[in-house]
Amino acid sequence: MGTDIHGFVECLDEDDRLWTAAIDIDLLYHGRNYDAFGCLFGMRNFAGFRPLAEDRGLPEDASERVRAQFADWGSDGHSPTWISWAEIERVDWSEPAERVDERIHEYRRTEDGWVMTGKRAWDGRVAEVTGLTVVRDPGRLFRYEAHDWPEGTEWPDGDDLRYRIGRINRRDAISPDGEWKPVWTVMDTLAGLYGAENVRLTVWFDC
Repeated sequence: MGTDIHGFVECLDEDDRLWTAAIDIDLLYHGRNYDAFGCLFGMRNFAGFRPLAEDRGLPEDASERVRAQFADWGSDGHSPTWISWAEIERVDWSEPAERVDERIHEYRRTEDGWVMTGKRAWDGRVAEVTGLTVVRDPGRLFRYEAHDWPEGTEWPDGDDLRYRIGRINRRDAISPDGEWKPVWTVMDTLAGLYGAENVRLTVWFDC
């Protein structure tokens, strides 16, 4: 079972000083990208980012709709937090993660050279090639035993496949033209009307 994100883009009306739920992000974002969740909010942060907005809680002035929706989740909804558009605008998307990825990066040879084609949280073949031990973890079913190989360590698996210890940056986690683009577009549009500090993304997670 995986972890999904829920929440709303909210904006503040300067006249009445009340936050309004502008749009449910379920209408804008349909993914389950743990690298993005970790980069933004520290959730499932396998890539090792310094989270931008972790564990801030539900805003004290959250809109009534946000409060009601979060309450409806009961104990299944957790880790509420938020981030403003002003903060997102200031992000250095070239910033690398603070440590190497917990997952092993898979690369395949193509006509254009070696291309990363996936990340392996656990895999019997990868364990065999790298010598890593796969252990049971109640939170994630299986995981690799802790390792301290330096970034760039590689293991070939035949001529056209290799595994590597790697580190990614924020742009790798959240591509400008990727699945988060509709969310950013809506927030940017609202910021033009209400101001960057008066537009925020308020979220929580399940599982």
